[in-house]
Amino acid sequence: MDREQFIVATAVTLFAAFVMGWFASWLIHRLTRATRADMGELDRMAQQLHEAEEAIATLEARESDLSSRLAAAGIELRGAMDALAESRAEVEELRDYIEKKLARSRGAS
Repeated sequence: MDREQFIVATAVTLFAAFVMGWFASWLIHRLTRATRADMGELDRMAQQLHEAEEAIATLEARESDLSSRLAAAGIELRGAMDALAESRAEVEELRDYIEKKLARSRGAS
């Protein structure tokens, strides 16, 4: 094989490899191309995902609001319990005072 035949054989081989690669690429693209139905399905799924994300955001906002309300109610409850404990202590002091006064008035009579 002389030099010209070698160059021609190499050129033909490279061209054949290029054509086979292009054909393989075209075939893969053709087989994996999304159809209109697939695109419609993808659009529908994207819309559902968007709606689900909005619902999650709404639920998270509602949960945050309820958590803050619960915390506020807990603070109010602690305040009420403290006030009730103070009232009970005051009532006990008044009972002791009344009992002492009654005991003195009985002892004096």
